[in-house]
Amino acid sequence: MQEFFTGLFETYPSWVYLIVFFWCILEGELALILAGIAAHSGGVNLGLVIFIAGLGGFCGDQIYFYIGRYNKKYIQKKLASQRTKFAIAHVLLQKYGWPVIFVQRYLYGFRTVIPMSIGVTRYSSIKFAIINLISAWVWAAITILLAWYFGDEIWIVIHWIEKHWYFGVPLLIMVAASVVLTFKKIEANMLKKRELRKNENRIK
Repeated sequence: MQEFFTGLFETYPSWVYLIVFFWCILEGELALILAGIAAHSGGVNLGLVIFIAGLGGFCGDQIYFYIGRYNKKYIQKKLASQRTKFAIAHVLLQKYGWPVIFVQRYLYGFRTVIPMSIGVTRYSSIKFAIINLISAWVWAAITILLAWYFGDEIWIVIHWIEKHWYFGVPLLIMVAASVVLTFKKIEANMLKKRELRKNENRIK
């Protein structure tokens, strides 16, 4: 696998930049790790791939923001299927304000919901774009630099999983499941606190 990716990075570097850009519009974490590994192997320029990845992340969130602002039918469909996440996003925005824009990329399951939730409000589109752009570049820089610095260690882990897939695959599934369950628990606690506050206000 290492030889395949290294050869790909060295032979088609321009494709790496293009793939990273569009992948980061959609989601991005895995793309950032691959970009960091590509930079570690010398296949792409570290600074340039961070810049492009950040632009991709920025464009993705801008799209979701304007969907929230100008496409009410889509938002109504989303509300029907993801009402809980929209409620949590609203709580986060009320409690923390603009820093939520900065950190929302690290909140599992909220990458699309928070920008759309902000778009629904009267929040300044210019202010959102500025915070979003800075946040996207920080997000790209942190993840890519970590993958670039630990490139050799990442390949060691990948090789181990390839050789011991019967241990590696279940382990990855367990880690992913733990992350999902942890975030689900946090979401449930936040909604519970919100309901308690509502009930207290009704009593008053």
